[in-house]
Amino acid sequence: MSTQKRGPPINETRRHILGLTVAIGARMAAMGSLAGTLLSSSPAKAEGKAWWKIGGSNPGKGHGNGNGKSGNGSNPGGGPMCLLRGTSIMTPSGEVRIEALRIGDLVATVRGPAMPIKWIGRHVYRRSGPIWNEQVVPVRIARFAIDGQRPHRELYLSAGHALYLDGVLIRATDLVNGTSITPALPDARDTIEYFQIVLDTHEVVLAEGAPVETFLLADCNYEGFTNFVEFARLYPADHYMSMTPFAPIVGYAGREHFKAMLRLASGGLIRPSPLQGAYERIAARGYQLAG
Repeated sequence: MSTQKRGPPINETRRHILGLTVAIGARMAAMGSLAGTLLSSSPAKAEGKAWWKIGGSNPGKGHGNGNGKSGNGSNPGGGPMCLLRGTSIMTPSGEVRIEALRIGDLVATVRGPAMPIKWIGRHVYRRSGPIWNEQVVPVRIARFAIDGQRPHRELYLSAGHALYLDGVLIRATDLVNGTSITPALPDARDTIEYFQIVLDTHEVVLAEGAPVETFLLADCNYEGFTNFVEFARLYPADHYMSMTPFAPIVGYAGREHFKAMLRLASGGLIRPSPLQGAYERIAARGYQLAG
């Protein structure tokens, strides 16, 4: 009786690496058609996707500067830069839901000392059609997507909101990998409500244990919030205030895009930038978690 020899079993690590290569390749290919631009698109061009914003300005205009771009640089593609209602923020006395925080409350910062909240901005969107506009839908960061500890619960933040990773600020949309980080809502809903914390300076706080930016005030970009009138009334002298970014802000455009394409073409021989390194590491972890 003859026996048929079977090949060696598929190596799990190799399978994950191949999956990651495909994911990065697909991402770079998609970026190839957008060289010199960012991944975001104008909501006005998203046919069949209806929504209404209650107060404030269109998210395609960033935070109210009227030129289709955000006034603060960490969200050059427009859209809100906030955390979804229900997100827990670390304070000196423990975690508190962001919607329960008030002006004057202390929040913990990664820089060290706790700082009082200067103001809390709100974005409210109501769906009026069958599906949500892609710029309004938050990005879901799965539990432990970043590493074995962060975030310790699912984190939902707007696509333009940045996380502090490897010494730089990276927008959530630039970390989407199709497994552990994806655009999603936690449930079916007709209203999306975002909140953003404003401190005296641009800082990084902990949301569900993950490091995320506070609002980077620049040239009256607070006017994009639904409740912007409150800020103008409380802080008239800060109308044109511009904060210094907490860390370098990076994104897939221009030179960063070119570097990513070169790294892909070299088969990974070129050392990754902080953005590329963070994306590849988190994407690889996403495939491991999914497998």
